[in-house]
Amino acid sequence: MSRVGKKPVPVPAGVTATVTGQTVKMKGSKGELSFVVPALVNVAMKDGAIEVQPVNQSKPARSLWGTS
Repeated sequence: MSRVGKKPVPVPAGVTATVTGQTVKMKGSKGELSFVVPALVNVAMKDGAIEVQPVNQSKPARSLWGTS
């Protein structure tokens, strides 16, 4: 398993992050970005950080989790 993937991604001050379904949107002083997470990966916003988890332990799910 990915060691980096186990850590939540903190959202910096001055940045607004929203998670709606499989879409992650970030808005800050330099612009706006959005990312659609593959269906084999779960994404959630908790305690000011974004957590990413694989849906199951299959190789495709773990591969997509590591790159998301």
